[in-house]
Amino acid sequence: MIEQFLAVSPFVRHLGIRLERLDPDRALLAMPFADSLVTIGDIVHGGAVSALIDTAAMAAAWSTPEVPENLRGTTVGLSVQFLAAARGRELLAQATVSRRGKSLCYCEVGVTDSDGQLVAKGLVTYKLG
Repeated sequence: MIEQFLAVSPFVRHLGIRLERLDPDRALLAMPFADSLVTIGDIVHGGAVSALIDTAAMAAAWSTPEVPENLRGTTVGLSVQFLAAARGRELLAQATVSRRGKSLCYCEVGVTDSDGQLVAKGLVTYKLG
């Protein structure tokens, strides 16, 4: 289901985000560097990094064996800390579900560049159904 969503989302396609790995309660997504994502010079815009965090958390939230009856979901909370500039490299977002409630799913996301440097961290609350 996540692979299908990522393939048809115009915004996800614009950012070039792709699914690298999906396990129960975990997702790894990649976003290649592109000039269209730059804020200035070779620095990736914080909005693109935030969108990567949000998308990775959404993928992790949906990575459960039980498919909800209602296939609707939405981000209800998003907090991002930028730790270093994301400069001219592909970014990887590793999302992990910290806790699942009845409808809310709490996720932690770390974003690293292709050298393994942590550039951002995010906390996401996602509502399923």
